[in-house]
Amino acid sequence: MKILLINQAFVSPNEPGHTRHFEMAKFLQSRGHELVIVASDLNYQTGQRTVAHKGLFAEQNFNGVRVLRSYIVPALHRSYFWRIVSFFSFMLSSVYTAFQVRNVDLVMGTTPPIFQAVSAWFVALVRRKPFLLEVRDLWPEFGVSMGVLKNPVVIALARWLERFLYAHATHILVNSPAYREYMIAKGVSEKKVTFIAYGTDVDMFNPHVDGSLIRAELGMQEKFVVLYAGALGQANDIDTILRAARRLNEEGRIRFVLFGDGKERARLQADAGKMNLSNVIFAGARAKKEMPGIVASADVCLAILQDIPMFRTTYPNKVFDYMAAGRATVLVIDGVSRQLIEASGGGVYVQPGDDESLAKTILELSKDSSRVRQMGQNARKYLVKHLDRRDKLNETFELLMTLVGKP
Repeated sequence: MKILLINQAFVSPNEPGHTRHFEMAKFLQSRGHELVIVASDLNYQTGQRTVAHKGLFAEQNFNGVRVLRSYIVPALHRSYFWRIVSFFSFMLSSVYTAFQVRNVDLVMGTTPPIFQAVSAWFVALVRRKPFLLEVRDLWPEFGVSMGVLKNPVVIALARWLERFLYAHATHILVNSPAYREYMIAKGVSEKKVTFIAYGTDVDMFNPHVDGSLIRAELGMQEKFVVLYAGALGQANDIDTILRAARRLNEEGRIRFVLFGDGKERARLQADAGKMNLSNVIFAGARAKKEMPGIVASADVCLAILQDIPMFRTTYPNKVFDYMAAGRATVLVIDGVSRQLIEASGGGVYVQPGDDESLAKTILELSKDSSRVRQMGQNARKYLVKHLDRRDKLNETFELLMTLVGKP
């Protein structure tokens, strides 16, 4: 079986970000199958080129995983208009690049951004192959809720495109139970939507990883480290972290460490400077393969999004990594993620946008090491039982085999 995936934001182990599709490719490879990935030539966090090439695409190979890097206009961190231009450029170039891959059994598209899923649908249509639509975030609803999409005509067109993709997909794969409920409420057949959480690699992220080198690198050997790892974008509400840090600026033992990059990073760093925050470190983006040691350097880990109702439907991948590493999560996201943390006993929930409560919670945890340790143990135990990525990849594999008509 050969599967073609079009994913603008694909991340290799050498880049910052989530490597779920690389791990899927390696899993399929171990079963004697192949996942070929058409990706953009920019990293979505840093906005930097991942490969140099002169034509429309360049081919890379990561431990046997074939990746075709297709051209994209380098404007992901500019205005919304230029982001759309960038998305459309990949939508077009990825179609050309996808047709360079021969003997495909199934085409898989992923969203957001939604335009690349159109490319996958078109390639599947022309090749008369099944089209699996993977929905990682609910677009355009997230964009509308955040105020990124405001023009009523654009919103109407985006919602039409969403309905079109749901209707024309052979099957839909979602990574949150709330996404499945959302689609069924929109009239999509229950049989057409499968929920499989991403989970995480429980061997890569585990409590025995040593984070002392990272703590030494950042001069935090004796500090209580509050870690945020991920994108620094509009949705991530890093401003609430900064306001909480300002409330704790006189607590010399507490440090907020932000690993990641994104469109808002320069502005956030400038704001931290204006606020004279001595307890916040912007540590930059690191490759995924470095993240186990980074998470291991933390005492507690932060997952946070803006206080928007639609964000209650999402499962942030970083939470799974935190849990697998045996770290307590301070969760500033309501909804299904809160249900996960409360079911596991692996962290504490703070109302989104409430920097006062966030500061109070972190201060309390910094003085209660036994509670922090117990929550981390609870999180690891729950994650291993329910969200081991090997189990989730097995479920995904069974779905893929069904779609291509193989037992």
